[in-house]
Amino acid sequence: MSSLPILTLYTRAGCHLCEQAEAGLRALDYRYEPVDVDHDPALKARYGDDVPVLALAQADGQGRVLLKGVLSRGRLSALKLQLLRGAQANRD
Repeated sequence: MSSLPILTLYTRAGCHLCEQAEAGLRALDYRYEPVDVDHDPALKARYGDDVPVLALAQADGQGRVLLKGVLSRGRLSALKLQLLRGAQANRD
């Protein structure tokens, strides 16, 4: 089982950067839940011009933004390494 947290990908239909981000997340075996910002006025106001946005869920229901904009495989790989190191440090 992966030690990576489940992330939230804020996205919208027809967004080519969002599609590229999802392809990269799948290729790197991320666990994530896509959320279309256009289905929620609050999310659209918060993230509408910034999608795709990758966030880590917080207990208060607000996501801590990890990355936004062009989510290249390089950026996603670096983030994965950072998340894995953080998970390992929390276990030690």
